[in-house]
Amino acid sequence: MDQTPKMFNIIVIGTGVAASTVAWECHGAGWKTAIIDSRPFGGTCALRGCDPKKVLVGVAELIDWTRRMQDKGVSSEVTRELNLDWSQLMQFKRTFTEPVPKDREDSFNKAGIVTFHGNARFAGPNIIRITNEGNNSDQTIQSENILIATGAKPAKLNIAGEENVVTSDEFLDLDKLPKNILFIGGGYISFEFAHLAARAGSEVTILHRGKTPLGGFDPDLVNILLKRTNEIGINVKLESSVKKIDTKDNGRKFAVQLSTTENSHGDNKEGEIIETDLVVHGAGRVPDTDNLDLQSGGVELDVKGGIKVNEYLQSVSNPSVYAAGDAAATRGIPLTPVAAYEGHVVAQNLLEGNHQKPNYEGIPSVVFTIPPLTSVGLQEHLGKQLGLHFKTNFQATSSWYSSRRVGENCSGYKVLVEDTTDRILGAHLLGTHAEEVINIFATAIRLGLKADAIKKGIYTYPTNSYDITYML
Repeated sequence: MDQTPKMFNIIVIGTGVAASTVAWECHGAGWKTAIIDSRPFGGTCALRGCDPKKVLVGVAELIDWTRRMQDKGVSSEVTRELNLDWSQLMQFKRTFTEPVPKDREDSFNKAGIVTFHGNARFAGPNIIRITNEGNNSDQTIQSENILIATGAKPAKLNIAGEENVVTSDEFLDLDKLPKNILFIGGGYISFEFAHLAARAGSEVTILHRGKTPLGGFDPDLVNILLKRTNEIGINVKLESSVKKIDTKDNGRKFAVQLSTTENSHGDNKEGEIIETDLVVHGAGRVPDTDNLDLQSGGVELDVKGGIKVNEYLQSVSNPSVYAAGDAAATRGIPLTPVAAYEGHVVAQNLLEGNHQKPNYEGIPSVVFTIPPLTSVGLQEHLGKQLGLHFKTNFQATSSWYSSRRVGENCSGYKVLVEDTTDRILGAHLLGTHAEEVINIFATAIRLGLKADAIKKGIYTYPTNSYDITYML
């Protein structure tokens, strides 16, 4: 083992958007920069998350739109013959993901950022040991500054037979889609993948232990989306949790036994057994910090495993360490744009001294179901809990022109406007192009623009953005 640590100004652990942002900004300022990853370079979003997922969603949207327009200009013969070819779609997806690791690493190396492959572990407050299983190429490097941006991983389910469950990473790499799929958890991962699988012809079940899925999104719009979800053949079983998972037919099938529970109606639910070809983990993610040996670095974690940071995203226990993205215990939503933003904040604080604090106002989030469900700002129930006075504009909009022209019967909005200030407190949209329109509301909330000012804008027509004038 090399006993002489190589010295750097900054060591970056991770190669996703938060990590890459810090690496490039510090390198641009002349810092000697190292970057480490135990997996192929690129991070979750580019390789295993939002980018490949949206490629798949694009084709599923085409299938859905064509079926919605049956007898509205598209012949029934075309509708019957149009199918989603999963194998071809995965080949197309890989044209986006496969070049990423080499391209990212080559760009770092060409710029002079030193790249390392292996597991990064603290060997002291400023020392990182990089280990590679199966060989003796371990290295030790040292720096006055270290960024932890290792992202997140699926949470432990703590159920018998958990080893039979595949992760979202594995789902996104399936060459063939099984006939029957069961998703554990009623969050955005399960709903997005379920909508994809259903459009590809699979029989899909979602199990959610709570009364309402998709926490963090407006429940009234969630109910509208649930109706559409059921209409396309997805069986959403609420107040249902898994007790154990057994294999059948020499591992080719799985028997998922549900826990015996009492539901909200007081009915006793027996331990139902559901047989399926594939069980997918969609029950949440946690910071991926287990293997860093943070104790040796004097880096404290919160109860969820996130790096405890101060208002400048600096470790509360080791001032040499900063954290950004899903690995950091911040108020930020675990989203790619938030990770990139936090990376920029960290870089500024490293280069110029702690002076910049993250601002999490007006950050939108999206569930890429078909149609998408979006949210920014306060939910209605939270606004009431805070004692705010506001008007709630809520309406299902399947009768609106923007929905009818594309045959969409699943759409709606809810906008909260404060009585005394006319500020937009929250906006929640469901329907075609909701993921784009929500950005206007997000900008308004972030900049403190009043509803009247937004209404005075002149928008292109006929577009979904023009509908904003009717929502305020």
